[in-house]
Amino acid sequence: MAKSTAPEAGSEQKVMTKYDRKMEERRIQKEKDKKQEKLTKTIVSLIGIVLVVAIVISAIRPIVAKQMALNGTYIQIGDHKISKLEYDYYYHTQLRNNANMLSYYGLDVNADLSSYMISDQMSFKDMYDGMAVEQMREVKAMADEAKKNGFSYDAETEYKAYMDSMEEFTQGQEINMSEYYKESYGPYATVSNIAPFDKEGMLASAYYQELLEQNKPSQEEVKAYYEEHKTDYDQVDYRSYIFTTGLNADASEDEIAKAVEKNKADAQAMVKSRKEGADFNELCLTYAPEESKENYEDAENDYSLSEGRYRSSLATIMGDWLYDDARKQGDIEVLEDTDSNRYYVIEFINKYYDEENDAKISDTIADAAVSEHVDELLKGYEVSDPKGNLPYLTIGNEDDASENVNADENGEATTTEEKEE
Repeated sequence: MAKSTAPEAGSEQKVMTKYDRKMEERRIQKEKDKKQEKLTKTIVSLIGIVLVVAIVISAIRPIVAKQMALNGTYIQIGDHKISKLEYDYYYHTQLRNNANMLSYYGLDVNADLSSYMISDQMSFKDMYDGMAVEQMREVKAMADEAKKNGFSYDAETEYKAYMDSMEEFTQGQEINMSEYYKESYGPYATVSNIAPFDKEGMLASAYYQELLEQNKPSQEEVKAYYEEHKTDYDQVDYRSYIFTTGLNADASEDEIAKAVEKNKADAQAMVKSRKEGADFNELCLTYAPEESKENYEDAENDYSLSEGRYRSSLATIMGDWLYDDARKQGDIEVLEDTDSNRYYVIEFINKYYDEENDAKISDTIADAAVSEHVDELLKGYEVSDPKGNLPYLTIGNEDDASENVNADENGEATTTEEKEE
């Protein structure tokens, strides 16, 4: 029997028309659109929250940075917590005080000094960091001891005079005080928040001068010091004339030898004439090349005469001869400088001590005593840098860095990038 295809009893099957399928598709699409709309609203809401947070953070960040600069601890020196504001004050002070050095290497105070190297490891920034820290250490040590010892000093009067001069200066520069302080001490500096640092520095300086006065030596100590350092403080009067070859750098050895031999003969002849009574300056005029004769023709100024010279200012060969204890007035000699192919005719007049140098010696003795005292004090003012703001502290041999500045032939400092190239 054939199988029946009629629907079973109790069930109905609706035939989907083309219209029904279209309506079903619309229903399904509408549900999808609702879900997408809900998702989009959620995403937009989240983006809005993120944007609001970003805007808030952007607005808060400068405020937080300023508060950290004013009140946060940048580094610590001994028991003193140093803010970024105070650190910038000392750092920028060092930049201004040593601007000529930066200028020599083609830099200015606004350059990124961390990119310009002094040695393989140390940059200009590191060097100025070190200078700023050392100044802070000394100021803190001096100010602390001044307060501890009850040192009385009217910093307010000095500060007022200083501010009066600053007002006059900024007016002449056509810049207001607010702008000047930000340019000079950093973006958060103002007249009022920098004032404590100015006054502390004035107190420290005044106390240092007080220590110098306290350590002023007696006259006996000055004389004893002089006896041990006569060569440094004695002065000499003498006459001299220098015979040079006058040859160009490309002169042959034979030409140089002939010129040197002639100079030796002329120098010896000059000494002989002088011993026979000839005038020293007239003899110089005789032997001087044409371009130098006018120096010895000036009747008012004796060009051959040197007075009050210290040994430190003399060529070694001249200093050794003039400061020999055997020297006496009228001694005259030919000195040969083989390294420079020169002959010196030199006549000793006098060696003496000017008692005005007592003050210099006194200052030297006092300064040495106070420096020793300060060095001892500074042992209690170690630098703590937990945030790693001072890379130079981890660099070896930083004391010698300033003596090894890398510069090209035009005197310009070398950047890290240029060095790597």
